[in-house]
Amino acid sequence: MENEFQDGKEEVIQAWYMDDSEEDQRFPHHREPKEFIPLSKLSELGILSWRLNADDWENDENLKKIREARGYSYMDICDVCPEKLPNYEAKLKNFFEEHLHTDEEIRYCLEGSGYFDVRDQNDQWIRVEVKRGGMIVLPAGMYHRFTLDNDNYIKAMRLFVGEPVWTPYNRPHDSLPARKEYVDKIINRGGTQAVEAR
Repeated sequence: MENEFQDGKEEVIQAWYMDDSEEDQRFPHHREPKEFIPLSKLSELGILSWRLNADDWENDENLKKIREARGYSYMDICDVCPEKLPNYEAKLKNFFEEHLHTDEEIRYCLEGSGYFDVRDQNDQWIRVEVKRGGMIVLPAGMYHRFTLDNDNYIKAMRLFVGEPVWTPYNRPHDSLPARKEYVDKIINRGGTQAVEAR
């Protein structure tokens, strides 16, 4: 499943190393010169990604195949923008706190765009831009954060195995079993193993 639905993925998902600027988190934060990274680097970190048909997501057979193969039984849709999310600025700051979850974080961008920031094996920030049609799965135990870009809008499908548990564990939480498993399977082994859905 990881190697399916890849055509045109680079048009909806890009990644680059971030600068150390304290400017607005919604800026792209490219290094100078820009350091784009291949999406295969994200795979090495345990991140899965696909390009799907956001124009017809309700009838998309590819989305159904992914959900069935990975056991994503729960689904909802959320709009993150100043007009639809109460306490928008405070929530955006919360999303941007570095944290992990004990389950996967699965997001499918139906409209708009946003940034998922993750760390590589050397603890350097990588910014992952996800646009309309991009689907991304962050493995359980991976430290990350999220922010919108300057357009301030994303409509995203959230998927989950079973009942959703949205509990964030802000860094440091290295003693959690999900974190230990991620470090053991991905960081210490150079990112050569797929992480099972949780």
